[in-house]
Amino acid sequence: QVQLVESGGGLVHPGGSLRLSCVASGSIFSLPAMAWYRQAPGKQRNLVAGVTSGGSTNYADSVKGRFTISRDNAKNTVYLQMNGLKPEDTAVYYCKAVVQRTAMSRFDDYWGQGTQVTVSS
Repeated sequence: QVQLVESGGGLVHPGGSLRLSCVASGSIFSLPAMAWYRQAPGKQRNLVAGVTSGGSTNYADSVKGRFTISRDNAKNTVYLQMNGLKPEDTAVYYCKAVVQRTAMSRFDDYWGQGTQVTVSS
């Protein structure tokens, strides 16, 4: 079994910063990719940023220049540094990991439980 646990959400004023963390644990052989998604009320879940085990990153246009994704491969942890937060960034943020549980197994997606980020004055 694989578990993803997010932390770091909360309430912040516009222009403020938050840092989200997500730790993957359990039966893990490799984590070729990890990512952050977000879902606002009444909207679909969308990709915010992703990072490969080699360090390649991609971002949604709406967060480029404000958010930075990084990972610590030794700790199976992915981070999302969010600066210059705006009210429209308010959402539940979910961590997703592409996991290979053994050297011979397929790649599966696992999700965390989500952490609320609220940007409001």
